[in-house]
Amino acid sequence: MGSHQLLRGRGGVNDRGGVTVFVAVCVVALIGIIGLAVDGGGKLRAVERADFIATEAARAGGQAIDPAQAISGEAITVDPQTAQAAAQAYLRAAGVAGTVAVSGDGKTLTVTTTGSYATKFLSVVGIGSLSVSGHGKATLLHGVTAPEGP
Repeated sequence: MGSHQLLRGRGGVNDRGGVTVFVAVCVVALIGIIGLAVDGGGKLRAVERADFIATEAARAGGQAIDPAQAISGEAITVDPQTAQAAAQAYLRAAGVAGTVAVSGDGKTLTVTTTGSYATKFLSVVGIGSLSVSGHGKATLLHGVTAPEGP
């Protein structure tokens, strides 16, 4: 018998299986890091899409200029009800929920969208979705040689 075997038999530390635990911990950590990268990137893309849809909905609503005031030359403003309806129609067509607000002077439309991003990796740890919101704004500008602001 070698001296090595005698030490193990007399209460030496048995580290059998220690590598398996270490590998398991490392694999879980790596999956978590990959999950954060994939789902973090997915949420960023979802926010970018929500912002784009909100901006386009505001632009669609901004096309609803009040013809009575525009033709008479009184003011260039949107018809609030028509503008809100146009923006909401755009949001419905895009399949996104949101709110539309028209400023008191009728020159600015603000759209806020809400939704969620369904996670791919983080659902393993109980995070099934992440909330997403987007913001868009359209301001009416007019002028012959240069745009006049609100």
